[in-house]
Formats: sequence, C-alpha cells, structure tokens
Amino acid sequence: MTTDYRGEQVVIIGLGLTGLSCVDFFRRRGVTPRVMDTRFTPPGLEKLPADVPRHLGSLHEQWLLDATLIVTSPGVPLSHSALAAAAAAGVAVIGDIELFAREASAPVVAITGSNGKSTVTRMVGEMAATGWQVGVGGNIGLPALTLLESPCQLYVLELSSFQLETTHSLKAAAATVLNISEDHINRYPLGLQQYRAAKLKIYHDAAVCVVNAEDALSLPVRGHDARCISFGAERGDYCLRWHAGQTWLMAHGEPLLEAAELRVGGRHNYTNALAALALADALGIPRTASLAALRQFRGLAHRFELVHERRGVRWINDSKATNAGSTEAALNELEVAGTLHLLLGGDGKSADFTPLSPWLQGDRVQLYCFGQDGAQLASLRPDAATLTETLEQAMRIIGSRVRAEDLVLLSPACASLDQFSNFEVRGDVFTRLAREVG
Repeated sequence: MTTDYRGEQVVIIGLGLTGLSCVDFFRRRGVTPRVMDTRFTPPGLEKLPADVPRHLGSLHEQWLLDATLIVTSPGVPLSHSALAAAAAAGVAVIGDIELFAREASAPVVAITGSNGKSTVTRMVGEMAATGWQVGVGGNIGLPALTLLESPCQLYVLELSSFQLETTHSLKAAAATVLNISEDHINRYPLGLQQYRAAKLKIYHDAAVCVVNAEDALSLPVRGHDARCISFGAERGDYCLRWHAGQTWLMAHGEPLLEAAELRVGGRHNYTNALAALALADALGIPRTASLAALRQFRGLAHRFELVHERRGVRWINDSKATNAGSTEAALNELEVAGTLHLLLGGDGKSADFTPLSPWLQGDRVQLYCFGQDGAQLASLRPDAATLTETLEQAMRIIGSRVRAEDLVLLSPACASLDQFSNFEVRGDVFTRLAREVG
C-alpha cells in the first residue's frame, strides 16, 4: 500500500540517519517536511537539503500544533509536554516504522526483546540471504525506510519498545519477543508492565508469534494462542536436548544441529539460535540454508566478545549489556579458574540492580564500578567493589591486579550515554585499554 501524504503538514523530530531517511521518504512523495531536533548540531545536519525548514536546540511547539502529522524519533518520549499537547490537539504522532509498515509489500519478520534481538536479527537475515533478496535493519544497521529503496523479498527488522510505541499498522509474517527484563524504566514510570505492553505490540496482527516458553512475560496478553510457536533452553517446540552424548538444537523432537558446531558459545546464544530457527521455519526458509548460516555465524561485536588474551588473562567485551538481564546472561556463561574482574556502570535507566547480587558473591569476584550509577552498583557488594569515575581509571587498576587464569569482563548492566556516545564506543575503549594494560 502506498499512502498519499500530499497536503499533509509534516514535522519530523530528530535527525541522524533515521531522520534523514524520513526526510527523503516525504520528499520523494512531493512533501517538504519541517525538521526539528533538540540538539544544536545533530548528526546528519550537513546532509539536510537547504530548502527544508529546520529548528534546532529545542522542540518548536507551534510547529507541532500546526502539523497534521508528526514523525518522531524513538528517543523522544511520547510523554514530552510538547508532543502530548500536539496529540491532545488531534495531531497524529507516529514513527518511521509506522511509515515503513504502511508501504512494505514483502513479508516482514519483526524481532524485539530486552536482550538478544540484534543477534537473532542477524541470524535470520543470514539464513534468508542464501536464497532471497533480504533487507535487514530497523533498530540495527539501516533505517527501515532506507530498505524500501531496493527490491526485497523479505524484511527482517529489529525493533525497540520505543519504535513499537508509535507503530500501529505492522502485520508481521512472524514476530517474536525474545525475553523481557527490567530496562528503560526511566522511560516507563508505571514500571515493567508498561515496558512489556510496548514490546507486546509487535504481536498485533502477526501471522506467527514465536514466544519464549521460559519467559511468561514474552507471551501475548491473551496467552499462548494458536499463532504461537515456542522456544527455550529447557522446554518449547524448539529447545536444547542431550542426544548421542552431546547437546543438540532440536525442533519438535527432531535433532537439527549439535550445539558444538556453532561458532558462538553459551546457552544464551544457543537459545538465540533456536528462536532464529523457529522464525526461519515459519517463513519457509529452507532448513538446510538456516543450519548452514548458523554454522557460519560468528556473532556480533560488543556481545560477549573475547577481544584480548595475554599471560593467561582473558578480556571480554560485553558492552552491549545495557541492562541487568543481559549482564546476568553473561555471568551465567562464565567459567573462571582465577578471579573475575567485573566492570559495571553507566546510566542504569532507573533500573533495580538487586537481581545481580547472587552472581556477585564469592572470594573470586571483584567489582569495578564507574559512571553515573557506579555507587549504586558498588553497594551490591561493598566489600569487593572499587569505585572510580571512569572506565579508564578502573581498567588501569585492573591492569595492576590481574594474574594468570583471571578473566576481565565488561558487562556494565547500564547504558553508555553518561560518558560515551554509544555502547560501541565504550566497547572500543575497553578493547584498546585491555591491549594496553593487559
């Protein structure tokens, strides 16, 4: 379906790659939007066509009230007073994924979850790419609207809760909520259930729902219905089983792939692979192609990535662990003969860190806490915590303490934006320092 936007008074909030893709989308349809950004020098400003009106440094409230359609960045909460006033005045407020959903003619795989969504998105994308023209993007890689510019037989989208809040027309061929743990609570004042409700929007009008059999929060509100296919480490239609003396990935009781054949280790990655297989099977991707892609999949940077090993010390970059649930998953995978030196810190987004406490006990765990919520994290284990202002300070202390058989893990349980532009930069700093001090 192609929507006619001529005659609409369009305002786009937020620049960057996604904002620019929205500008291009409307200009190709004969509409010149207005653009605003709360930053004075947002990324992509130099690429904004000169004839596009722009307002920088704040939200232009009159522009919003004069609009008939607002396309907002996921980074701006719908509760912002200026947005709420426009919505109350009857102005439609949507996001780029809603624009995409109105236009896409090929099937869409929609993937969300507190943890693992980027990995599963890449896995499914590589499974499909063996035989189809596939566009992979959304909250990872290319903006969704950019994917519309090339012919595709399938779209694989990673979607955040923020993107789903402003999406109403998505009808996914297959959709999944991989898991739900406390995250972005600063954005959801009503707590976990409000965050969950945003995630569960991905199931609306989906043909197939791939659900986590071991996480009741991932189920649709009405529970396990006829559309649901389940996965899980211990139980589910797709699960892990002991077979012929080894752990295997199974589907409906059929052994598909020995876990040891995967290049990414850990129970969480095996579970990610099960979810990807369930989605691929639902789409009709040939099983042989799916398994071949899994055998070749090397994982993503900043996700439990061994970045340095020297003098018997391993340094693992898990900077993408931006919530406590992801850090728990990392700690669950560890086997450490010596001492674990765990780096925690950043912007905790008002989360409760106490679920981490059981993982932080014992004589062989040392914490190094930094950044905005470093003190709160250090309070989980005061007798074993070193509190610093920055990641670099913590790394230099660790460098003077590590011994053979120790493991250094950056799995911060926090967002990076208090001190870094994104989690990738934080991971790159960790990697550079590991090679320097290790």
